[in-house]
Amino acid sequence: MERGKKRRREAEEIEAENRDTNHSLSLEQNLSFSDTNVALRMMRAQFPQIDKVAIQPFILQSQLYSSVKDRTQVDRELESLRRDKVVRIFKLNTGQDDHGIMFLEDYLKQLEHVVKRMEEKKQGDVDVFKWFKGHVIESKLEPSIEHEELYALLSLGGQVKDGHISLLINAGLLTRQLIDPNMYWFAIPNIGSVLKGLSQGRKELLSLLNRRRYKEMMLAPLEKMRLRLSPLDMRFLLRDLIGSGHLKTAHTPSGIVVQVSRD
Repeated sequence: MERGKKRRREAEEIEAENRDTNHSLSLEQNLSFSDTNVALRMMRAQFPQIDKVAIQPFILQSQLYSSVKDRTQVDRELESLRRDKVVRIFKLNTGQDDHGIMFLEDYLKQLEHVVKRMEEKKQGDVDVFKWFKGHVIESKLEPSIEHEELYALLSLGGQVKDGHISLLINAGLLTRQLIDPNMYWFAIPNIGSVLKGLSQGRKELLSLLNRRRYKEMMLAPLEKMRLRLSPLDMRFLLRDLIGSGHLKTAHTPSGIVVQVSRD
């Protein structure tokens, strides 16, 4: 446990040192990392600035797979960070098997922003958000929760009504599972437009490469291109599509080439 804390401290120091220079570093310079926590912190610092959307940085699990060679290591270290309440993992509503990772401190900032907005709009009994933060988030670390358990944990804060759970859903903190309405996914508020941009950006980037003669392009000029249909930057999407296996990289004497994976 001590060794894990030491590694996290080192990762935080690296993040602090590089915060000002991260956006100027090219993907070619920092495509891979040896440690999941270092990769998470670097990508958190590189999260694109998105206009008119109040969202804290999140990282896709696919992006980690593109950055740390050993997937088993990623899964193991991610599970450890989740258990130690450093990060939370969310099932994303993209229609695919996408998972987002957010540092707990960032998620709590996102939660505070939601509560403030609800208070301003005077939408219902905002006490439920305190119960949610103090009793649910603190003790339930998995990506989903059953209705009965949610009800029981919220009851530690006060008398729960059905309207309280509706308030959490409307605030974007929970979504009902389609297969089992008795189960909820924990969710990241305000993420809807970003997930739409993620889907559109994936299609646009793959279409761009598929139109090229050999379905490939050098990473350095590709990374500098801007997407028309997505608020996310090219670096964010390249990491994602490389990690999910839709794209692959090859090292050449003149630099890294990005290629569309052949089925």
